Amino acid sequence: MEKIKVIGFDADDTLWVNEPYFRETEIKFCELLTNGMSLDEVTKELFAVEIGNIPLYGYGTKAFILSMLETGLKITKGKLSPDKIQAIIELGKEQINKPVELINGVEDVLKGLFGKYRLIVATKGDLLDQERKLKKSGLLKYFHHIEVMSDKKVSDYEKLIKHLDITPSEFLMVGNSLKSDIMPVLKLGCKAIHIPFHTTWEHEMLSEKEIENSHFYKMKSIKDLLTFV
Repeated sequence: MEKIKVIGFDADDTLWVNEPYFRETEIKFCELLTNGMSLDEVTKELFAVEIGNIPLYGYGTKAFILSMLETGLKITKGKLSPDKIQAIIELGKEQINKPVELINGVEDVLKGLFGKYRLIVATKGDLLDQERKLKKSGLLKYFHHIEVMSDKKVSDYEKLIKHLDITPSEFLMVGNSLKSDIMPVLKLGCKAIHIPFHTTWEHEMLSEKEIENSHFYKMKSIKDLLTFV
């Protein structure tokens, strides 16, 4: 770790709670739109629509709202009532306005690392939504740079590393998603630390068996980071 100059942190479910809010909204949506279908069937319909919309809308709550509306229209065969359309919009607004709940130990870790490394946020999603959460979190003062990407592919991290004017060997990424936070940076020759979160979106699922890399590390808690670096 002696070569590391920059430590990148994923935001959602690494710095603060995020995915449980999506699941809460999803359950409420499914209860609203069962229409003779089981909750499991509605969930599968919604997931399929979400995945299909990623190239158009990207990630985040606003994309989720649009996918819920589209799913509702699909399930009701275009007969989604105005009151249910309004209810879905309100579910989305409610989620956007959720408080930012920091993961236990996050601020202590950032305080401990601040000044020793350049700390950055490397996240994906809706720019306005992520900026809002960062301001609410009270963590902005610890970060040298904020990068909100439309996606987290190898090319996205490659651009980030060039922007930071460092080599891949000088970058360490910390995150909860093997697919988005870990695998892409390992392919570039960076180091990566996986800190699992108890709830993970199906689209972000990846087996650890697919990762065989000496630069890959796993921790139970973000608090372990202080003794590692």
